[in-house]
Formats: sequence, C-alpha cells, structure tokens
Amino acid sequence: MIAIQAQNLSRSFFTVKRTPGFGGMIRTLTRPERTETQAVKDVTFDIAEGEVVGFLGPNGAGKTTTIKMLTGILYPTAGEARVLGEKPFDRKADWLRQIAVVMGNKNQLWWDLPARATFEVMREIYDIDSRDYQKRLDFLIEHLQVADKIDTQVRRMSLGERMKCQMISSLLHRPRVLFLDEPTIGLDVVSQLRVRDFLRTLNDEDRCTIVLTSHYMKDVAELCERVILIDHGTKVFDGPLDTLSSQFANERRLRLTFSHPVEAGALTGIGEVIESTEESALVAVSQDRVAEATRLALQDLPVEDIAVDSVSLDEVLRKLFSR
Repeated sequence: MIAIQAQNLSRSFFTVKRTPGFGGMIRTLTRPERTETQAVKDVTFDIAEGEVVGFLGPNGAGKTTTIKMLTGILYPTAGEARVLGEKPFDRKADWLRQIAVVMGNKNQLWWDLPARATFEVMREIYDIDSRDYQKRLDFLIEHLQVADKIDTQVRRMSLGERMKCQMISSLLHRPRVLFLDEPTIGLDVVSQLRVRDFLRTLNDEDRCTIVLTSHYMKDVAELCERVILIDHGTKVFDGPLDTLSSQFANERRLRLTFSHPVEAGALTGIGEVIESTEESALVAVSQDRVAEATRLALQDLPVEDIAVDSVSLDEVLRKLFSR
C-alpha cells in the first residue's frame, strides 16, 4: 500500500521587492513589484507503507516546504499530495490522528511544566484509553531511557532530553506516518545511537512509515535503504542509498602508510593527494584506476600498509550539491 504520494508537487512564494529611501517606500506601497520564488518544482514520488526514507538536500533546497505540504500546513501551488489516501490540506480529524511531525528545532513541550503534563494533554487530545496510554508511555520511556526526566521541568532539561520527550509526545497515539526533521540534533553519540535503535524498533513493531531529514549522515546510512534528494526545489535522485554512492562518486581513496618518510611530490603520479605527511597519505583515484594506482604505490613507494576506502556519504552529497 502506498502511504505517501506526491505528484508534480510545486510551491511558489511571492515577495515584494523593496527599494531603499522614502521614495522607494512610497513606490513599494503604491506600485509594488512582486517577484516569484519557486521553493518546490514538480516533485513526484511514492513512499510505501512501512518504508523509512531519507529526504535530503542542502539548506534552502525545499525539504521543509515539501514536508509542510505533505502535512497540510502549506497548500501546493500546483500538483497534488496524498498521505494515507487523503489530501493533507483537508486536515480531517481522523487523518490527523494517523500522522505525527517531530522537528528538532521546534519545542512542542510546555517550558515551565514537566514533560509528563504534555503527555497527559496529548492523551486527552487523541482520546487514548488509559490502559493503552500507560502501556505505550512505558514502552517509549524504556526505549528512549528518560524515566528519570519526564517529571523534570522542561526548561531544566538538556536539548537532547527535550528532543526525546518531544518524540514521546508525538508517538503516544501510534501514528502510521512519522515525519522527522533532525531527530538527533543536540544529542551526544550514545544518545544518537539509542534514538536510531528506537526508530528501527518503532518501524519493526508499528510498521510506521518514516520520512527522515537530517544533516547527520550516520542517521541516514543506518536507518534508510532509500533516499530522495532535492536541490533548488527539484528532485535530483530517488533510489537506494548504495546506488547514490556508486552513481555520484566514481572515486576511491587509497590510505597509505609508509615505512620511512615520503615527500608529497612522490605521490602525484598515483592520484590526487587529499592529505599527506611524511609517514602517511590519503590519495583519491577514479574507481577504474584503483588496481593501477595500488600497483604503482607498492612499486615506487615504501608502503607498509594500504587500504582502499569508499567515499563517505557526506562527501558524495557535498560534491553533488556543489555542482
């Protein structure tokens, strides 16, 4: 079953061009000059129920605008969106009970009250049975390990603790579709790992469809088999994560360790030198030259150890978007 559909989804914004000075202010009021900005242009994709999909792009690419259209916050200028078979902008009550949105930079908890107070309000809003509520709350608290925090005032929590409590608040009603925007922002390495493990468990047990945006590529690499890339409002890639790396990064890195000092100039015949010291070097070579470059390094240099690495996902995206 298809959980999310976007068909030629587009969104434009109109702004008034302002000119400085008193005369410019008068012209702006009497003869405003409008400029159109297309934040999203003809974006089309389907996401099946139960999928975990990474939705990626640089700042200003149109990710948040697309998510706002899929959740009914913004109405599309053109095209159509459907989530769980409904048009998001209709904002039907039964439909709203089946989705959830968690934004890492938006606080959804009452600042001066304990997080538990927000949970109780959410129970009333979604009319959750008391027994089901307690069972669900215990499950979420256990997996996110915040049992000692939910009775603390929200303003006394760390950013990471607030993020976990926001996730609990948004998941109490067992949504079928979850939109996550930077879910691990502000979390330390251990907490990031715990949240990723929790999201895997949530997907396995609830078959919850998850759309994830994150600048931490570790989140994407560990949770998503499929990614959708958007840049300047246009979809530039939609497919498996492995295909992304092979399609846009036809490059490998040779990591060399030397038995005695080597000057950087001696490496130029092997490939592009990324970094080097007298004892080691990192050299970039095209995928079809790995065997030749390895042979040259072993033949001409005092190589003690050699390793061939793939380009990281961060580097793949940096190169793609810098085009």
